[in-house]
Amino acid sequence: MTPDTRVDQAILVDIYRRMALIQRSDDRFRAVIKAGKIVAPYYSPRGQEAIPAAVSVNLTNEDTICTIYRGIHDMLAKGVPSKLLWAEIAGKATGTCKGKGGPMHITHPESGVMVTTGIVGSSMPIANGLALAAQIRGQKHVSVAYFGDGASNIGAFHEALNMAAVWKLPVIFVCQNNGYGEHTRYELATSAKQISDRAAGYQMPGVTIDGNDPLAVYAAAREAVSRARAGEGPTLIEAKTFRFHGHVFGDADAYMAPGEKEAAMARDPVPRFRTWLIEGGVAESELAALESAIDREIDDAVAFALESPVPDLSELQRDVLAEEAAQ
Repeated sequence: MTPDTRVDQAILVDIYRRMALIQRSDDRFRAVIKAGKIVAPYYSPRGQEAIPAAVSVNLTNEDTICTIYRGIHDMLAKGVPSKLLWAEIAGKATGTCKGKGGPMHITHPESGVMVTTGIVGSSMPIANGLALAAQIRGQKHVSVAYFGDGASNIGAFHEALNMAAVWKLPVIFVCQNNGYGEHTRYELATSAKQISDRAAGYQMPGVTIDGNDPLAVYAAAREAVSRARAGEGPTLIEAKTFRFHGHVFGDADAYMAPGEKEAAMARDPVPRFRTWLIEGGVAESELAALESAIDREIDDAVAFALESPVPDLSELQRDVLAEEAAQ
């Protein structure tokens, strides 16, 4: 990371706040699940904190995102309240979807988190629909589609990019390339040297950046959001990163090369950015206070989730079929 005097210090601290919230939430999720207090599938985002944190500071609540089942970091960075997120993952009635969606289907329109999908590649055409709606309404809102490198080989990726380019939709496609499509190394399943190279085929800007560098992510996202708001169409951002844990909680990472994960973890973007901020003049006491507030937020969220009731059996038949409006 290199100093960028064009970025306001408050924005830099806000990026760190979101990164720290993701990191500390993940540490607690894994601990609570290990302790058997919550039973749920879990997909750790550790190592990828900088990407949604630096993208989301460019967005408002009116801007929307579509993410995937490995996107808890995207949800936290965009502003889903911790209490509601924890309750949903715990399957409780107080969750964002009344405990019926679970970690793979978290939705919170108030913060702009419109869809979490378990279908690989489907975040992109859905983001197009949201962007098209904003375009038709004359709104300056943008839509962000998050997905992994494996999803770039799905037909929906190519169809979505083509449509977004033809209609100049205000959408940003953010590929979080962590080097693995589930358990398969990137080069074993993808012919393109870089995902961003595919943007040229659809006449849109494509850029590959260091996804562990918050400044690089922020700059790329800021430009893409500005273009989208100005009616200039979509952008494809490939943010290269690495996941510190397996595809799903319990995955032993046996498919990774020896030492690969350890080398990535030595470059953990969260403490690196913290150190950079302090060296740049941000008081360590300010960051410590921020971290303490995050810890309290997580404590409250865990207690809220564990103490909340499970959904009533009557919920099995709700939200399945359309119900008649009250007369």
